[in-house]
Amino acid sequence: MRQEIDFIKFNPTQNMTVLVKTKHPVEEYKHIASKLMSYDNVYAEQVGFIEKPVKQDAAAHLQMAGGEFCGNACMALAAFIAAEKGLQPNDLTEIVLEASGTDHFVICQVKRNADEYVCQVTMPLPKKIERTAITYDGHDWDIVIVRYHDFIHIVIEVEEFDKTVRKTAQALAKLLGVTLGSGLIGILLYKSGPGEMAPLIYVPSLDSMVWERGCGSGTASLGAYLAWKNKRAVAAQIRQPGGTIRVAANWDQEEVTGLAIEGSVGIVAQGKAFIEV
Repeated sequence: MRQEIDFIKFNPTQNMTVLVKTKHPVEEYKHIASKLMSYDNVYAEQVGFIEKPVKQDAAAHLQMAGGEFCGNACMALAAFIAAEKGLQPNDLTEIVLEASGTDHFVICQVKRNADEYVCQVTMPLPKKIERTAITYDGHDWDIVIVRYHDFIHIVIEVEEFDKTVRKTAQALAKLLGVTLGSGLIGILLYKSGPGEMAPLIYVPSLDSMVWERGCGSGTASLGAYLAWKNKRAVAAQIRQPGGTIRVAANWDQEEVTGLAIEGSVGIVAQGKAFIEV
């Protein structure tokens, strides 16, 4: 039997994102997401579902298929709501969202530039940032763990994004997905000189592993890492394969006290998809 899905597809820094408008039982989210993400369907790196908010101050609730928090998907939903409101070029609006993976409102500032939307989004703060050394595959790795409520990002400073490093990152993500029981594992390879990041995102519940072309949550974690490393507030432009995402991290009393990212979102498709159930 075929099921009809109403969707919108977005391009936030080439981190292709699909949001589902139709209502479906929560237990079907993972199946729907895996089908929509596949090469022979809509094809995307991640899928979220637009739900009614619990609190009246929010415009909508974003539920990611894996239950994770996603900054780029929040920007995508905010851009869509702004577009539906008829936001005019050069106008600015504020969208308040609820989102999976955080108990706090997500505040989105949206400005329309021609056919794109520039979005600035407040991000969840890490619970803890710590440096550790691990031995894996015969090599010693100096890593920094950025811990959140239900996901973990690992920052590894490297000289190059070569095949050996990428292969190790993928194996490490799988291993940590099993051992840590986290909803999402991100391995953030970072070249500090040019300020470049290669983000690998693994969602164990979906068995989804993607080298993302632009990662909003990873950019926020990298900003938090830089503030922690330098013991001061930072503002940086993080270059990624799909473009640049900006991050600002506040630092006070030996901890990160504020995080926000800014990037561009394009709405590239809207329509109906069909999947087998």
